[in-house]
Amino acid sequence: MPLCGINFVEIQKPLLTRVLKWGGVESKLIEIEEGTTIHCWVPTKDTKPPLVLVHGFAAEGGVTWQFQVGALSKHYSVYVPDMLFFGKSTTVRKERSENFQAECLMKMLRKLGVVSCAMVGFSYGGMVAFKVAEFYPELVNCLVISGSVIAMTDSISQAQLNRLGFSSSAELLLPTSVRGLKALFSVACYKKLWLPDFLFNDFLEVMFNNREERAELLEALVESNKEAQVPNLSQVIRTMTYLIDGLFVFNFLQSSKYSKNHFHFYWQVPIGSINGFLDC
Repeated sequence: MPLCGINFVEIQKPLLTRVLKWGGVESKLIEIEEGTTIHCWVPTKDTKPPLVLVHGFAAEGGVTWQFQVGALSKHYSVYVPDMLFFGKSTTVRKERSENFQAECLMKMLRKLGVVSCAMVGFSYGGMVAFKVAEFYPELVNCLVISGSVIAMTDSISQAQLNRLGFSSSAELLLPTSVRGLKALFSVACYKKLWLPDFLFNDFLEVMFNNREERAELLEALVESNKEAQVPNLSQVIRTMTYLIDGLFVFNFLQSSKYSKNHFHFYWQVPIGSINGFLDC
């Protein structure tokens, strides 16, 4: 239960909005088609090269990227979308794949007049960003990926879950308890978060809505090893990872056939350092 009936994560939202506005972005809802609306933080002035920041599964865009927007806005016109079923982004369509998420991001960017951009994807957002780069190569001129893989195969998924002590992706990524949320943050965050339990409870109450739809996203995410294919990507791709992601990366390197000249791997680099990786 929230302390004294107050949810401290909820009351921080106006502060988050102010921080993002100070960083040079403003909130906008974009109807990309009938029944599908994407929320995005868009630049107040779009005079610089476009940069799109794609969040992971643990939180929506503004929460994920709040500490990077201000610094990056000095050099880029920053766009921070919420993918479907995160934040205020919704759809009546039944598709749940990362291909559909990529299609929606493409339509949103075209609605906003973005012709070509650099794209940064974190975790689940990295998999979606790979799909955008694959299906719409003219839209993505540079790709920076943190803590992610091109595709989550069943063997990679199960091996990583076993190592972390979870039986399913939903158990890890859709926690229902403080213990589960702490475990998720231990994987998703570069540094350990020292927060009182009531704040974790507040986060659970506010940030993990649309559970049924998000569970369907996870179900659609894992591919069979036999079905998984590595696309021929034309972009230079910079991959930032930590030791905890090593299993993903080594499986990817051992099982993939790709032009190694396009990939650059950097170990134990915090996501806050992305500005130095965007010169593709």
